[in-house]
Amino acid sequence: MDIGVLTVPLGGESRSDAFEYLSGIGVEAVELGVGGFPGSDHTDREALRSEESAREALRADLDEHDLRVSAFATHNNPLHPDEETAAEADRELREAVELADEFGVDAVTCFSGLPAGGPNDEVPNWITAPWPTEHAEAEAYQWDVAEDYWSDLAAHADYHGVDVAIEMHPNMLVYEPHGMLKLREATNERIGANFDPSHLYWQGIDVTEAIRLLGDHDAIHHVHAKDTKVYESQAREKGVLDTTDYADSENRSWLFRSVGYGHGEEHWKDVVSTLRMVGYDGALSIEHEDALTSSREGLEKAVDLLKRARFETTPGEAYWAE
Repeated sequence: MDIGVLTVPLGGESRSDAFEYLSGIGVEAVELGVGGFPGSDHTDREALRSEESAREALRADLDEHDLRVSAFATHNNPLHPDEETAAEADRELREAVELADEFGVDAVTCFSGLPAGGPNDEVPNWITAPWPTEHAEAEAYQWDVAEDYWSDLAAHADYHGVDVAIEMHPNMLVYEPHGMLKLREATNERIGANFDPSHLYWQGIDVTEAIRLLGDHDAIHHVHAKDTKVYESQAREKGVLDTTDYADSENRSWLFRSVGYGHGEEHWKDVVSTLRMVGYDGALSIEHEDALTSSREGLEKAVDLLKRARFETTPGEAYWAE
């Protein structure tokens, strides 16, 4: 498994400087933002699509620092009820798929998006309970919208031979493994997970069981290495559906943490082992969003732990069982 990094935290640095730094700390793959919330600090999507010189420059930077691209990232909401917002997100996603095809990149990482609760609503609506019954009706409407859109997008991805790796994220329609499999069943096998455990931890989902469930359907297309710590003193008072500002870290029920600071090294070795059991051998792409440390320190600590947790060789023969 490669150790990777989503390069967004290094967006203030030039691509060459960011790549040099990452290569120097032992990173082997980069996940590059090409639109949406990740932005495009290190990859101008429009230039890469239209200018051979831009494509050559990116390939040269990757080769110089012995890096590969694990995924192009464009997290946004293509199901947004505002038509212009949805259209822009859709264009970003389709162009990211085309760009991945051009560069021989296996996956594009993204969100499922979230529709409104009905055809006349103006804002997305995350449904978390089936009652009162209008909420169940709203969710059914949302799935109709999602299945129509994602069936078409999945066909686009299949045409280009690119996997679409959806991050299961609260405030999106797909936020847990059963929803992920529902969308996959309604579309095609190009639709799968960007398996980010950080959002599952605070929902109370067992991460290794989720890996096994999705792995049974060959539905893990990419992996984020990102941790979460639930702070029980706060969670006991207000639960984990916490709208406290991320910057107000001491009053939140949970925080995104650097790898190893929400769950220990033994747990992360179990995560890596379970990924291997289900056949995943791609990048462990570190996403740094830890409010308690700097980007560089968080990345370096994550790389250090993952170097010990990941496997670098393929399994040998089980000679002891013969």
